[in-house]
Amino acid sequence: MQQLMWTQLVLLNLRDSFLVLIGLIQSLGMLILWRPDVVFTKGGYVCLPVGLAARILHIPLVIHDSDAHPGLTNRILAKWASAIATGAPLEYYSYPKAISRYIGIPISSDFHPFTDSERVQARRQWGISADSKLIAITGGGLGAKRINDTVAEALDDLLKLGTVVLIAGAAQYDELRSLTPVNNEHFQLHAFVSSGMAELLGAADVVLARAGATTILELAALEKPTILIPNAKLTGGHQLKNAAVYADAGAVKILNEDEMVDDTTLLVEAVKEVLSSPNDAKAMARRFSKFARPNAANDMADMIISAGNKL
Repeated sequence: MQQLMWTQLVLLNLRDSFLVLIGLIQSLGMLILWRPDVVFTKGGYVCLPVGLAARILHIPLVIHDSDAHPGLTNRILAKWASAIATGAPLEYYSYPKAISRYIGIPISSDFHPFTDSERVQARRQWGISADSKLIAITGGGLGAKRINDTVAEALDDLLKLGTVVLIAGAAQYDELRSLTPVNNEHFQLHAFVSSGMAELLGAADVVLARAGATTILELAALEKPTILIPNAKLTGGHQLKNAAVYADAGAVKILNEDEMVDDTTLLVEAVKEVLSSPNDAKAMARRFSKFARPNAANDMADMIISAGNKL
């Protein structure tokens, strides 16, 4: 009832309902015109009208859920789906098991366990010393301000542990450039990496990252010792739930972002723990690699084709 008192929220919900209705009408028109054998959706509100249109027109619907926390659209469409693919093991979902399959997330084949020679080549490509531990830190394509600020504050201590490469995002790059050393053999700051990200992460001794579903499975495919810093404020706490899947298996370490911001030494200590226990780090990475699904793209395609063939 309290939410009904928030005028702006009510108006936004009414607007969204109107947009979904328009989208449904448009989707019906396009699907009638195209008459596909199957409709595939990945979740998100833009998929809702398309999925509803497929239901109305009796077109088989296949959905894929990357996150361990199903979004609202997928929870609605799952009632009518012919098949459901998941990015995490099925026990983390309430979908009907008879039509669900854990396939992972399709990722580039560039993400694979690096051999020693590949790591040497990757370090050479990135200008990183072969005798230094490499700490790669990324907050995703847009960067993560709280991670960036913590790294900037703790940078002197991190550099005592090894070489640091920070992918900061474009929005905060100029600010961080003024607060951090000039790029050298022990520190690099980048706004964004358009190519070579697999090489950077593959060469790293430890990676610190957000808990986006695709990022997690790229790191699992690389068999990389990983510290996840989930963003607890995103919709439904889905990054927290993503991270918990792998933490439950002892495959990653989790760093609480709020605690890290209050005490930056926690980030340094987490990195030090991984780097100072290489055998434990390798064992953790091996557990992580069990979640890699190199055939995810083919498996997803097979599910879509199979659903279309059942007409």
